[in-house]
Amino acid sequence: MIEQEKLLIEAAQHDPRRFAELYEANFERVYAFIVRRVQNRTQAEDLTSEVFHHALANLSRFEWRGVPFAVWLYRIAANAIADAWRRSSNQNHDSAGVDDLDSSSWQQIERRASLFRLVDSLPEDQRSVIIQRFVEQKSIRDIAKDFGRSEGAIKQLQFRALENLRARAGGRHE
Repeated sequence: MIEQEKLLIEAAQHDPRRFAELYEANFERVYAFIVRRVQNRTQAEDLTSEVFHHALANLSRFEWRGVPFAVWLYRIAANAIADAWRRSSNQNHDSAGVDDLDSSSWQQIERRASLFRLVDSLPEDQRSVIIQRFVEQKSIRDIAKDFGRSEGAIKQLQFRALENLRARAGGRHE
């Protein structure tokens, strides 16, 4: 696995079009890392994009040291978050913990990335309800209007989606 990642990095350093493979392999981890810290979906998406843009622009300077590529991306993300907080003049954020990359943080990031993959694997209607309900924080009533269905039907769809996620996750509870 690590050897394969090293080969991907070397290939992307020689041909930037190969960076897409690194992006796909690490997107959910980086997004989960960022969204946990900024707790704003739009800002997390912008920062995630910034991280990968920076990584691609500086890939030629990346040196393989046997550490997962994601660690380098987390460092870029931590710096991007800190920069965003500094740029934010109307909010006073404490940047403590931005650089918190211990193994427990990695485990939490991996769990979130796994959850994102599980949600993404749901049937379209279930995925849409879960995203609208828990990410966009829409009410059942608003989702029902969007779908053109009754509130009861949306509650049932949400229930089936959550049951589907539990089954796919092997019944783990966090």
